[in-house]
Amino acid sequence: MDLKKIASQLAKPKILNDYIAYADVAAAIETIDGNVYTGISIDTACSLGHCAEHSAVSEMLKHGESQIKAMVAVNKSGNAVPPCGRCRELIGQLSKQNSKTIIEVQDGIFKTLEELMPYDWKTATGLNW
Repeated sequence: MDLKKIASQLAKPKILNDYIAYADVAAAIETIDGNVYTGISIDTACSLGHCAEHSAVSEMLKHGESQIKAMVAVNKSGNAVPPCGRCRELIGQLSKQNSKTIIEVQDGIFKTLEELMPYDWKTATGLNW
């Protein structure tokens, strides 16, 4: 599945008004069940927006899934961009198995979430999830 191609079709920046721009970044997630969910970024005044990855995760959760096989976020040029720390943490909290999620962090460069977050605080807490 070409997640980058899917996401690239959605990364078309638009300005809604003086306060909101959206779709500067788009994301595509493939779950372990093989379903693909997408999302776009929303940039707002007062930091009310969210990343494309969060948008895609919302769609995934709406359909009852939480384990991610692979994902990518792209900018308007179709280039892969790595997830921010907030997105990395969200993905990690969804499922323990998401530490093995394959993420395209730069064009042609793939890393697991575990490689991006080698000292995950959740493993030290002893909490059962």
